[in-house]
Amino acid sequence: MPRIESEIVTAEYSAHHLQVLEGLEAVRKRPGMYIGSNGSPGLMHCLWEIIDNAVDEAVAGNGSKIDVILHDDGSVEVHDKGRGIPVDVEPRTGLTGVEVVYTKLHAGGKFGGGSYAASGGLHGVGASVVNALSERLDVEVDRGGKTYAMSFHRGEPGIFADKGEKRPDAPFTPFEQKSELRVIGKTARGVTGTRVRYWADRQIFTKDAAFQLGELETRARQTAFLVPGLEIVVRDFRASGAPAEGEGTPEPTVNETSYLYEGGISEFVEFLATDAPVTDTWRIQGEGTFKETVPVLQADGHMVATEVERVCAVDIAMRWGTGYDTISRSFVNIISTPKGGTHQQGFEQELLKVLRAQVEQNARRLKVGANDKLEKDDVLAGLTAVLTVNVPEPQFEGQTKEVLGTPAVRQIVAQVIRKDLAARFSSTKRDDKSQATQLLDKIVAEMKARVSARAHKETQRRKNALESSTLPTKLVDCRTNEVERSELFIVEGDSALGTAKNARNSEFQALLPIRGKILNVQKASVGDMLSNTECASIIQVIGAGSGRSFDIDAARYGKIILMSDADVDGAHIRTLLLTLFYRYMRPLIEHGRVFAAVPPLHRVIVMNPGSKPNETIYTYSEQEMHALLAKLRKAGKRWHEPIQRYKGLGEMDAEQLASTTMDRGGRLLRRVRMEDAEAAGRVFELLMGNEVAPRREFIIDSSDRLSRESIDA
Repeated sequence: MPRIESEIVTAEYSAHHLQVLEGLEAVRKRPGMYIGSNGSPGLMHCLWEIIDNAVDEAVAGNGSKIDVILHDDGSVEVHDKGRGIPVDVEPRTGLTGVEVVYTKLHAGGKFGGGSYAASGGLHGVGASVVNALSERLDVEVDRGGKTYAMSFHRGEPGIFADKGEKRPDAPFTPFEQKSELRVIGKTARGVTGTRVRYWADRQIFTKDAAFQLGELETRARQTAFLVPGLEIVVRDFRASGAPAEGEGTPEPTVNETSYLYEGGISEFVEFLATDAPVTDTWRIQGEGTFKETVPVLQADGHMVATEVERVCAVDIAMRWGTGYDTISRSFVNIISTPKGGTHQQGFEQELLKVLRAQVEQNARRLKVGANDKLEKDDVLAGLTAVLTVNVPEPQFEGQTKEVLGTPAVRQIVAQVIRKDLAARFSSTKRDDKSQATQLLDKIVAEMKARVSARAHKETQRRKNALESSTLPTKLVDCRTNEVERSELFIVEGDSALGTAKNARNSEFQALLPIRGKILNVQKASVGDMLSNTECASIIQVIGAGSGRSFDIDAARYGKIILMSDADVDGAHIRTLLLTLFYRYMRPLIEHGRVFAAVPPLHRVIVMNPGSKPNETIYTYSEQEMHALLAKLRKAGKRWHEPIQRYKGLGEMDAEQLASTTMDRGGRLLRRVRMEDAEAAGRVFELLMGNEVAPRREFIIDSSDRLSRESIDA
C-alpha cells in the first residue's frame, strides 16, 4: 500500500483516499497489535470479529440465524438476519454508515450504549481491521426494502470490474471524490440483514495461514450454547485434498453442520462434563452495579470525564463430577476469555472461601484437622463450570480480548457466588443437603490425597527410584543418567525384544517388552489398572507416579517411544498404550514426550548392473511403495521379487531395525500431541469406553474411509 512521506502527496490519490487510508495503514503495518499474529490464529481472529458483530445483533433480539461459509477460493462469508448496517449518511464524516464501520477505527454502534446493552465487538475496530487486512471485501446490506452493496480493496472503497464469479485480483477502480453505496436490488418488506465476504490479504498473512474448520465449529457450538435459540450453520466448500480416482485434482466436498441449543449454559456444562456427576448442574444468576469514570464524547467534539453507573449481569452454570480434571470456560458478552480475568478471579476466590468455611463448620464429621486447609486445586478438582458476565463497555487487556480487566466485576461475581452458595448449603431440602454432603466429602478427599502425595514425595528420593532393585526384571535399562538423552522403547512381544536388544544403543536406549494387549484402562477402575502387571510395570519403570500425583520432573526417560508391529493388532496395542498415558500420565503427552515409532512396511532391493552393489530402499505405505516402483520402472531399473512386507518387528534383523526404526540418524518418529484435551477425551471415551452403540455408529459412518487392502485379514 502506498505510503505518505511528509508533505508529498502523489497525484493519483485524492484527499478522499488519504482520509480513508490514513488510519487503516497503521493496521497493515502492525497487524499483530490488532489480531495477535499474522498466522492462522490471526486469520481466525479476523473471522471472529465479523461473526461477533452478527452475534451481537442476535443477542439484541435481531435475527436468529447466522451462516458462515468457507469458499474454495480461500474467502469466507458471514450472513446474518440482523437489522443491517445503517446506510444513511453520518453527519460528522459525511460518509454512509457502511463506510464508517469498515474504514474508521473506533467507530460503530457499540459506543454510548444506545444500540447495544452489552456487546462483544466493543472497540469499534473489528470490521475496519478485517477490511484493512483483506485483499478484497464485499458487504451487502438488506434494509428499507433495498439491497445496498460496497466493495473495498485493502481498506479502500471502490468498484471491482468483475463479471460473474467474484475474484480478489479483478481490476479495481477506487472512488475519486465521493464514495458510492450502490443499490443492487430490492427486498421484501421487513427483510433485513448483512452479508460480508472477504479474501484475506496474502501480503499480510503467512503462506500457511488457513481457516481451521475444527476451531470454527468449536466456536460456533460454543456461541450457540451461549445464545439459546440462535442457529449457527457452518458450511465448508473447500477441496478435500484427496484426488478423485484417476484424476490429479482434489474432489470438492461440502461439509455442513448446524448448531442450535435451547438449554443455554446449563446444557453447555452437560456437554463439557465427561465424568459421572456428584452434584446436579447448579445455575447461579445475579447482578450488581458499579460506577466508573469514562471519557464521553460531547456534541462539540470534546471528551469530558463523566461518572456513569454500570450494571453487570452474572450467569454461572457448574457441577462437580467424580473425576479430578477441571473444565472451566469464561465469557464476557459472549466473547471467550481463555486467559480469565477479574470475573474468573472473583469466581475462584469466592468459591474457595465459601467451601473453606463449610469444611470448617463440618470439621468433626469430615475428620479434618486444625492445620488442614483447602487449596484452590482441591475445590476445582472435578469441576465443570461456565461463567458468563454481561458488562457495558468492559475493559480488556489488548484487542484480542483474552483477559477481562474491569476491576469491579471481581467483587460482583464474588457477591453472587456467596449469596447463592450460602442458600444452597443452608437449605433444608433433602436433595440439596445430600448434594452438599457429597460435595464436601469429595473436596476433603481431594485435600487428603494431595497432602498424602506431598508427604510421600518429600520422603522419596529420585535416587532411590533410579537405583531401585525392584524394577521389573524384563526391563533392559540404559547406562546414562541424563534424562534428556534417554529413551524408553515399549516393545510389543519378546521376539521383537531380542532383535531390539542388538539394534539399540545401550548408552541411552532402554527397552521394556509387553506381552500382548494390555488392559483397556478407559473401562477399568484405578485398582484394576494398578493390579494389571503390564500397566503397573510401565508406571513403575517411568518412575513418576500416576494420576493426580504424577510428577513429570521425576520421569526417568526423556522420550517414551511406542514400538509396535505395523498391522491392525499393533495399532490396537498402540491405542491401548496411549489410553494408559492419556488417563494416568497425561503430562507426558502434554509436554510432547510420547512418540510412536514408524517401522517400514516394505523393503525393496534394487538390482544394479555389474559389480555395483544392490540398493535397499524402505517404504512406509502402500502408496509410497507404488510410487517408488513406478519411478524405478520409468528409470528402467529392476528389483527383487517378491518385495518383502514386514508384518512384525521380529521379521527384521538387528541391522535393519536399527537403521530404520531406532537409530536417531535415520528413524522416523511421530510425536503424540493433544491440541484439544476435550476432543481427545471424547475420542478416547468413544473408541475405548463402555458405550458400544456410539462406537458401532462411528465405525459404520467411517467405514468409507478405510481401504480394504489395509486390513490384515
